[in-house]
Amino acid sequence: MSDPSNPNRTQRSTQQWALYQRDNFWKVNEGAVPLFNTDPGALEELARRRLTENGWLYASSNAGVSWTHQANRQAFYRHRIIPRMLVDTNARDTCTTIFGHKVSAPIGFAPVGVNAIYHPKGELPVATVAKELNLPYCLSTAGSFPIEEVGAANGEGPRFFQLYMPHDDELTISLLERASRSGFTACILTLDTWQLGWRHDDVATSNYAPYRGNAWGLGKSDPVFRKRLAEKGIDPETQAEEAGAMWIDNVWHGRAWSWDKLPWLMEQWKRISGGAPFCLKGIQSVADAEKAVEMGVHGIVVSNHAGRQVDGATASLDALEKIVAAVGDKTYIMFDSGVRSAADVVKALALGAKFVFVGRLWIWGLSIMGEAGVRHVMRSLLSELDILMNVGGFRTVDEITKEHIGEPSSVLSFLNPAPG
Repeated sequence: MSDPSNPNRTQRSTQQWALYQRDNFWKVNEGAVPLFNTDPGALEELARRRLTENGWLYASSNAGVSWTHQANRQAFYRHRIIPRMLVDTNARDTCTTIFGHKVSAPIGFAPVGVNAIYHPKGELPVATVAKELNLPYCLSTAGSFPIEEVGAANGEGPRFFQLYMPHDDELTISLLERASRSGFTACILTLDTWQLGWRHDDVATSNYAPYRGNAWGLGKSDPVFRKRLAEKGIDPETQAEEAGAMWIDNVWHGRAWSWDKLPWLMEQWKRISGGAPFCLKGIQSVADAEKAVEMGVHGIVVSNHAGRQVDGATASLDALEKIVAAVGDKTYIMFDSGVRSAADVVKALALGAKFVFVGRLWIWGLSIMGEAGVRHVMRSLLSELDILMNVGGFRTVDEITKEHIGEPSSVLSFLNPAPG
């Protein structure tokens, strides 16, 4: 079972991630057991038991009646991998490159806000594990801890900053400057969340952490935002709810931007970062992808925000196929929404994505066991990917192409979709 002396260990630039399976099989011989089950359903249920009701509802909620979330999972169900046999995968390697960073796998930590509702240390243990595993980490503008502290926790790891752009140019520039100084080497502007989608459970329970004065440390630490608080006569220490509300109302402000603002933002980031990559997240239509290429962005993330914004929308995986066909040779295409396994990662890569972000999996791990939980979930995902490449006949991630995906099944799964 994953022979630890396999010559593959000396023929690759990354760890032999598959050995994590062997490590867990061996644990009982040492009087130990694996930390917890990483099956997505088991992860979700355990996280639900560990979190407060509000923490659980925010982590699990989707827009409307969750049709977009279900569409995401059904799209993965419809697409099937075609394994190849007798391929010499002893020389396989999971590594890839993104924006000049050589990383362990085409897998990154998606930007997720308000992490302090899942664990008291918020984004810090997540950033630490990302660095340890050499996987890109993306920090949300709605983070619970200061940009500088998250950057320090990530050390020399590759990291990107996800921007929710305020309608306050000075504040936007301050956020970008802090990110660049703290070693974040790409800016990813999210397009689909000027305000939160309608999420029934969150609305029904008044579940909005910043309005309670919680989990908004990234904004609280910003010098321009603190100046704005002072101008309003709000003390963030004694008026936490008012201050938290003012911050999040600058982030999810409900006031749409248009393509007209993009040149200004791109120029600011170019000036501040010295020309680091600028990307757009939330692209779901071919027309928007073509417009993004025309505007000169370095990459796009095909995403429907995991079904949390527009209910009844197209599945991200279905959008990916069309967008790759239109602009796949013109820009760097990334993917998120609905990913629950290494098989999902492989399907997205086969359909043309160069890189895949995961979110809820590591959120569950963080909720269950903090840093150790995040590490266990992500090492398990890397192990699953390494094993799938081994038994599926893929020596490199570049070999995962559309010819390895069968014709989509016309049969939909009416079973409950994979959780989360």
